Amino acid sequence: MPVFRCTARAVLPVLALFGLNPLSLAIAQTLPSENSTLTLGAVNVTGTSSGPLAATSVLSSVDILGGDILEKMPVAYSWELFRRAPGVMLTEFNQGTTSGKLSFRGFNGEGEVNAVKLLIDGIPSNTNDGNMPFIDAVFPMDIDSIEVVRGTSDPRYGLNNIAGNVNINTRTGGNYNKARLRYGSFNTREVQLAKGIETRNWTQNYFFARQQVDGYREHGDTERYSFSGKWFYTPDDGNYRVGLIARHYEAEAQEAGYLSEADARQHPRMSNDFNATDKGTRRMNQLSVHVDADLNDTLAWSAKTYLNTFDDRRWTQYWRTSAQQERDAYETQYGAMSSLTWRPEVDWLHGFALEGGSDVQQQANRSERYRTLQRVRQSQTRDQDFDFNTVGAYVQAEIEPFESLKIVPAYRVDKISGDFTNVLTGQDSDINDYGLIKQPKLSVVYSPWKSASVYANWGRTFQVGSGAAAYKVPPRTEDLQPSINEGWETGVKFTPARWIDGRVAYWRQDATGEVSRRLNDPSGESDNVGETRRWGYDLQVNLHPDERTEVWMSYAWQYSKILEPSSALPQSKGKEIDHVPHHLWNTGIRYQATPALQLSAWMNGQTDYYLERENTQGTYGGYVLMNIGGTYTFSETLSVDLQLKNLTDRDYAYAWYDPDGANASLHSPGDGRALYAGLTLDF
Repeated sequence: MPVFRCTARAVLPVLALFGLNPLSLAIAQTLPSENSTLTLGAVNVTGTSSGPLAATSVLSSVDILGGDILEKMPVAYSWELFRRAPGVMLTEFNQGTTSGKLSFRGFNGEGEVNAVKLLIDGIPSNTNDGNMPFIDAVFPMDIDSIEVVRGTSDPRYGLNNIAGNVNINTRTGGNYNKARLRYGSFNTREVQLAKGIETRNWTQNYFFARQQVDGYREHGDTERYSFSGKWFYTPDDGNYRVGLIARHYEAEAQEAGYLSEADARQHPRMSNDFNATDKGTRRMNQLSVHVDADLNDTLAWSAKTYLNTFDDRRWTQYWRTSAQQERDAYETQYGAMSSLTWRPEVDWLHGFALEGGSDVQQQANRSERYRTLQRVRQSQTRDQDFDFNTVGAYVQAEIEPFESLKIVPAYRVDKISGDFTNVLTGQDSDINDYGLIKQPKLSVVYSPWKSASVYANWGRTFQVGSGAAAYKVPPRTEDLQPSINEGWETGVKFTPARWIDGRVAYWRQDATGEVSRRLNDPSGESDNVGETRRWGYDLQVNLHPDERTEVWMSYAWQYSKILEPSSALPQSKGKEIDHVPHHLWNTGIRYQATPALQLSAWMNGQTDYYLERENTQGTYGGYVLMNIGGTYTFSETLSVDLQLKNLTDRDYAYAWYDPDGANASLHSPGDGRALYAGLTLDF
């Protein structure tokens, strides 16, 4: 694979490649042809003549998934919904409350480098280490849409926005009563209840879900529930809206543990005896206040303030020769985000908008670890208390010299502060002085024809250490620099006919001094991976040949390389980054056989990946999973559905290399063939 060199100036001449990805007939509104956003399913589209600049308007690598294609997907956790999103990789740990996560753009989901910023209703929802457990608090029936922004060109967010971001928008407004009951394999029992009340000035939305699963593997019982409320007020003149969102989540789950390669193949449903007391408990809360106001005809203000709490306890033993650990994490996050958007009329431009924004995110964190025996504490190995704060500001402009050309320059600056205490030793440490982290960005979309949008973007994002790695903990005394990710993308969104629509793109991201968390190290420190490069191609195709048929396809080629390794691991030079498969794909068809009966079939797959950065322990993790389903609508208020997952009963597993205990690969088998039945009521 050749490596291309590109600068910001070289991004603009776009290679005339094109792909295909259609809009479903269920789409509420078609996005204008001059953007490069792709939408699947029904989305509640609101006007963009006021309020903040929408990602679909100013960014050039965006995918939106509508709630109608998500609410009946047979998933245990909402991160699994991203199987439908193009180019997204899922890492399936299947270890109780540590169930799995999503990643993209050549970054893995191991937790070493967490490169995707998660937002729920626009509220930052990553934990300090960049992981995204808060996604578990949102269930499919409460989701209105999911917005996936890939690449380095989004200036709205700083921390964790290394490869892009995802925003889960939950239902707000409307008058409805919905219930969904689901039962299936592994004694899966689930109920979801939703109610919306909308009057002249007020909207109220309530949601409750409870799920119980015995698990595919032994010692895999899980019970979790979530409830939320949303209250918004809009006056008669509609000049502003103010609202409150509250969400609570609790989970308790057993952990089946990891198996040797032989056991994973021959006895995938087993759990080792030494994992008999492994389990986890998790409690999370989110509280946020939202304000949107039109100050005048051309000026709009938006603000959010929030409080997140995270209480997590986990007991886990990786191998028979390792000790069981108790891992406790307590986080209190609070902050505010604000933006001001100006849309003046400029006579000599087709369109113009200017937006400035700022945010403050503060964290008070406690991380404790213990050596335990059957969940009884034997000794303490970590007790860390640390504050981690970020302040950021950005400005971006949307410039349309004429109707078919849009140019979006942007600039963001972030500043990190905080302090760290090792409670075991009483030693305090200052945070690294990362200085002002400067991130210029540029996006261009050119639409010379109604059927095509040619686009390119370039930008810089950053990564800093998490946990103890962000501080000058002895023997380290010198300040570390942030790792800068410089990325670009070029592609074409193409719509040659009403029944076909799509995108093809080439992208690359280079990082300086990439930092990798030591996942099993009591110190909480990180390793310097070195200088890295990731690059790849994205192809998306959706077809709607007639009123009854919809076909979707996506394929992602992704590659990674360690260009200049750190001195600690010189043999990784020129090697691939671990857990990055070269190929990801999903495809499917949905067919309306009769007015009442809808049939569907879909498939997901990926190729193998290396387990470590020296690429010496073999490759694992590839799979192809096939699924079928059907939904029968009895009336406007009642429908039933059947979903058969892993139709061929394919054996597959997540794998990693354990250098501390097994000195071999360890495996977590995925679910075998599973049948689920659902009942949905709209009343």
